[in-house]
Amino acid sequence: MITSEPTLVRIGVATSRLLTPFGLDTSHLARALDQIKSHQVDEADLYFQTTRSEGWSLEEGIVKTGSFSIDQGVGVRAVSGEKTAFAYSDDISWGSLLDAAKTVRSIGAVAQSRRVRIASRKIARSRSLYPDQDPIASLDSSAKVALLEKVERLARAKDPRVAQVMAGLAAEHDVVLVARADGILAADVRPLVRLSVTVFAEQNGRREMGSAGGGGRFGFAYFDDAVIQRYVDEAVNAALTNLEARPAPAGEMTVVLGPGWPGILLHEAIGHGLEGDFNRKGSSAFSGRVGQRVAAKGVTVLDDGTIADRRGSLNVDDEGNASQRTVLIEDGILKGYLQDAMNARLMGVAPSGNGRRESYANVPIPRMTNTYMLGGDKSPQEIVASIKKGLYATNFGGGQVDITSGKFVFSTSQAYWVENGKIQYPVKGATLVGSGPECLKRVSMIGNDMQLDSGVGTCGKEGQSVPVGVGQPTLRLDGLTVGGTA
Repeated sequence: MITSEPTLVRIGVATSRLLTPFGLDTSHLARALDQIKSHQVDEADLYFQTTRSEGWSLEEGIVKTGSFSIDQGVGVRAVSGEKTAFAYSDDISWGSLLDAAKTVRSIGAVAQSRRVRIASRKIARSRSLYPDQDPIASLDSSAKVALLEKVERLARAKDPRVAQVMAGLAAEHDVVLVARADGILAADVRPLVRLSVTVFAEQNGRREMGSAGGGGRFGFAYFDDAVIQRYVDEAVNAALTNLEARPAPAGEMTVVLGPGWPGILLHEAIGHGLEGDFNRKGSSAFSGRVGQRVAAKGVTVLDDGTIADRRGSLNVDDEGNASQRTVLIEDGILKGYLQDAMNARLMGVAPSGNGRRESYANVPIPRMTNTYMLGGDKSPQEIVASIKKGLYATNFGGGQVDITSGKFVFSTSQAYWVENGKIQYPVKGATLVGSGPECLKRVSMIGNDMQLDSGVGTCGKEGQSVPVGVGQPTLRLDGLTVGGTA
């Protein structure tokens, strides 16, 4: 349920951090926007941000690095048609704000000199998905060091083959304020934490790696003993499993993807192709296909920025629009795209709350939040048992995709060879090669075990990185190409 009180609290926090210390108030924002609107523009906004970040890392049993940074500034944007003028400054002051506003208004018709009354201020519709707390302050420095040292002890105690442990702890406290020319004022206070564990195991001269971790929009208290132990177990077990891995076979075969993080393939191979900018320009394999079948029956894909505490969730996006739960593909039929304000306007649809930017120094573009596939009616055991000969991939490393063609290449970090429904042995070096749109059509079984990832995803696009989430159930895909080492 959406309530106004938390929204007003966040606006109060953002105003006290981003305006008051610099002698600014909302009247200054209106005057700056009025400068931009003195020329004809379709959209204009001001994006204020202050971000405090902290990171700790352990290696060779020692916490070797600790970092802390503060970044703050304002971005000023004007949009006319599909043209964007943008200026930013790390100096939050009336002078810098006014200079930036005068700079970007040039995108409007130069000869037009008319003053447009800025709309009365309206508080943006918002959500309350995570606490407003500062996660950096939720644990003192000595306790953070002790947490990383505990990871080291637990990992080494789990198996004598563990030769090296690396662990990292990171936190961010992000406060943003958005003022738009249509009178909307929006704010968000975004906590974010993450714990990562990487383990190297050695046996008979062979060295292999396993990793695990997670986090979300909350404080460090989330990382209790049970969570830490789970991450350590996952990382160590992955490294030990990889010690036994054999060269992966190659060829066209049945591939089963595990639940959770393997949804990164869905994110890369399909999700990016459903972002509004690529489809407006006609450069996506999904362009112009709304209402058409693009996937097998039973395949339903959503992007949902409204899941509480999730890494990819947002109370409001970076244009001041409330996050949404957007159905992209329903039972195999393409329903729509992910939209920021500009691409939505140009395509004649409503924004979907997916206008995101890395920082005040970047323009917003349509981006995913938490992208996942809904579950089906098959048990994961039944799906694996259905494989005559094929690959069962439970974790992924890196990958790349061509948005225009939808073609992708992904490397597995943990996978198994299966024959006659039985897991035979782990394999190493398997890569999945295919086309996102074609891949969706090859889904033949959908598990009832849909999971979201543990909270580790970061997505890159046009040089901007933002936190995201992925997820899926166990999936069987028929006739996928596997590049192997055997």
